[in-house]
Amino acid sequence: MSAPIIRFEGVHKAFGSQVVLDDLTVDLAAGETTVIMGPSGVGKSVFLKLLVGLLQPDRGRIWINDVDITVSKESELRNVRKRLGMLFQDGALFDSMTVGENVAFPIRRHTKMKEPEIREVVANRLQQVGLPDTGDKMPSELSGGMRRRVGLARAIVLDPEIVLFDEPTTGLDPVTSDSIDRLISRMKQELGITFVVISHDIVGTFRIADRIGMLYKGRLIAYGTPDQVRHSQDPVLRRFLGRNLQLPPAGPQRAAEQT
Repeated sequence: MSAPIIRFEGVHKAFGSQVVLDDLTVDLAAGETTVIMGPSGVGKSVFLKLLVGLLQPDRGRIWINDVDITVSKESELRNVRKRLGMLFQDGALFDSMTVGENVAFPIRRHTKMKEPEIREVVANRLQQVGLPDTGDKMPSELSGGMRRRVGLARAIVLDPEIVLFDEPTTGLDPVTSDSIDRLISRMKQELGITFVVISHDIVGTFRIADRIGMLYKGRLIAYGTPDQVRHSQDPVLRRFLGRNLQLPPAGPQRAAEQT
């Protein structure tokens, strides 16, 4: 495993009496695709919000490179966020803007790049995600899969160190989901940057991941390579994976935890 670019150290987060993350410690390696998976409501989205500084942990520390974002000033946190790209579930495009304007939005907001260069960068990014000549289209003219591709083009337009994906294939049909998985894998190889994916798509997870973490009841009950996770004997994990990966159950001792 290469050096960590993201580190959670003893992170605890609760909302009232509901504990969402419980003493979470994990290193995410630079240049790898890490997928955090688990059933709905286990804290995957909270994990992302903590990572971008939208939430603060009740205790613990979160590092991005050498910056502890739990104690960073707002100006320092803004600089960290500029090194992050984000792909939301539905692409989160601005419906009043064209595809090209959506992709160009971060450039115009965060740089002083001239318009001819902006147009060139936007065209290159749209080409990379398989959507050439779509810059003048409106988001309403796009399919769900195309919207995700535009969202990815926007997420990588400033050459971030890390790209975060929030359920990138949710709501898509299997064929479109497969195409998005292939695109994520190709982009990671071409760009050489770190991808962090939140997902409950088991098949897609094993297709794209270098590392997989399984969240359950606020804790990582497994973390490792796809092969290590596939062969884990944790019964909760095996029940979660079993339907899609055809794994035999590991035993009944923790079956009650799934109810």
